[in-house]
Amino acid sequence: MNEFVAFQRSDMESVQELLCQDTFPVPAPLLEHRPSTLGTHDVATSAYTSQAIHDLEVERVWKKVWQWACRTEEIPNVGDHIIYDIAHLSVIVVRVAEGDGPGAIRAFHNVCLHRGTQLRVSDGNVPMFRCPFHGWTWNLDGSLNWISCEWDFPHVDQERFALPQIRVDAWQGFVFVNFDADCEPLDVYLENLPEHFTHFPLEDRFIAIHVERTMPANWKVTMGAFIEAYHSVVTHPQILPYTGDANTQYDIYDRHSRMITPFAVASPHIGGRSYEQGEILRTILSYRGTDPEAFELPEGGRARPVAAADARRRIGAIAGADLSNVCDSLMVDAVEYFVFPNFMPWAAYGSPIQYRFRPNGDDVNSCLMTVMMLMPFAGDRPPAAKVTKIPSNRPWSDAPELGGLAAIFEQDTSNLHRVQKGLRASPRKSVTLGDYQEARIRHFHQNIDRYLAAGS
Repeated sequence: MNEFVAFQRSDMESVQELLCQDTFPVPAPLLEHRPSTLGTHDVATSAYTSQAIHDLEVERVWKKVWQWACRTEEIPNVGDHIIYDIAHLSVIVVRVAEGDGPGAIRAFHNVCLHRGTQLRVSDGNVPMFRCPFHGWTWNLDGSLNWISCEWDFPHVDQERFALPQIRVDAWQGFVFVNFDADCEPLDVYLENLPEHFTHFPLEDRFIAIHVERTMPANWKVTMGAFIEAYHSVVTHPQILPYTGDANTQYDIYDRHSRMITPFAVASPHIGGRSYEQGEILRTILSYRGTDPEAFELPEGGRARPVAAADARRRIGAIAGADLSNVCDSLMVDAVEYFVFPNFMPWAAYGSPIQYRFRPNGDDVNSCLMTVMMLMPFAGDRPPAAKVTKIPSNRPWSDAPELGGLAAIFEQDTSNLHRVQKGLRASPRKSVTLGDYQEARIRHFHQNIDRYLAAGS
């Protein structure tokens, strides 16, 4: 028997209605609602299981799009570098000069031009890039420095043998790379996000948590679980007393999209508007580690402003930052943007998550999921947290820094293993998507299909 309440979309409080009740002025971007009717056609299961489609994605998507490689704070010193792998491609992103001026950060193909050896296999700091096979060496700016037995290579031109560069740019502290030398500028690619994020300055935060896990499903399967709240009712039932899952607002732009999931409201699946406000407050405060007795709900009051006040106090104390005038929504809600094809920056303080999903090499049945928590700070920037890497056979609890999120992610992961196996076995050969709650998934597939068709 279904234990949940039947309801219609018109029965719910919308995000915009909740924003109208906010304690403080709400930034203009949150007051936008951009729904879109995208059709009801199915998506072929081959999009998630086909090696041929994966190979085509490498050529027509990954080699053409701007993609987040790292944060500038991960490479603060000259010689600091990270290795960014996407499918079978590998990039060195390196700081070659201090400051944020043009050319301070560069990106190179991670390949020795002599016999093809990978120059670097791990992040770190080096004065030069030296091949471990024969010792050919390049300067940090990519220029060729030294060749063993140079007399034997009269045909090697010093300038022609500079490391091939990849386009690199930064936005809000995120470093992006693009393999296509003729690509559009990053600020154009990002569409309306630069304007929106003037209200949500992520460059003023630091990496408090950094976790990467190998996931048991295709990168599009995995990503799809994190761009809709529709699954919450069955997958995450413990959050329903304080999560407006079905109330979520979905916004569709050109390539990119957004969703706003309200918290400190009860799910319509368990009563929504009629759910007791004191119970909502007690549940969300307990989940976030606050003593529910520390806050009193005024008679006739609502849980949202009280939960927001707690978040301002708690996060402000941790960060040493003044959040006293930040609106309730940015303190309690999940405001998740999506930058095609695989990056999800979250705008709010209460849920300061950043996601990235990418293929695990050329394995079509697994992927790498990155989770960062970007926290505000006062004074000098704290050092960036080191990445915790979790293999596919280990639980999310191997990253205790995630706190209660580890259990949430574990619930998602248990689904994804079954989804990938089911997609490969399905006699139907397609999946069906909801019109509104799964619109971002449909929109993503329409965009990726556009890229795949572009070179045909």
